Order: sequence, then structure tokens, then C-alpha cells
Amino acid sequence: MYNRDLLVLSKQNAFYPDKIQQEVEWINSLLNKVEVMQQFCIVNEVIDVNKCKIITSPLKIEHTIRERSNKPFVFICNKN
Repeated sequence: MYNRDLLVLSKQNAFYPDKIQQEVEWINSLLNKVEVMQQFCIVNEVIDVNKCKIITSPLKIEHTIRERSNKPFVFICNKN
């Protein structure tokens, strides 16, 4: 688990450093659980224009993303 820089906006006028620190830690732990390769591959697909294919299998998406060669006309697209 690693920390990152986060910008936290609040509508409250009072400034409570402990409360903000607690919120930042909660957001950080949540992001560390969600931002994993498996989740990324589930919510995205790869469009390979060269082969006229859309890859939806998470295992194949991960393999395509981890390839060192960046081929032209191969796109990662969110399923939304």
C-alpha cells in the first residue's frame, strides 16, 4: 500500500486536521483496493483495429497491456 497526493475539497467552514487526515487515509485505502490490474481489465476492453478485433477477456487484456511493444491502432477503451 502506498500513499499518494490527494486534493480534498470540503464544504465545511471549520478546519479539523484530524478529520481530514482520517478522510484522506480512507480514500487512499479505498483507491488501493480498487486500482488493481484485475479491476482495470474488467472495466475496459482493447480495440485492435489492425486485426479488426475487440478483446474483452480480462486475461487477454492484461497480456495486451503488459506487452512492451506499443502497436499503432490498438486502443484501450472503457466499457461505459
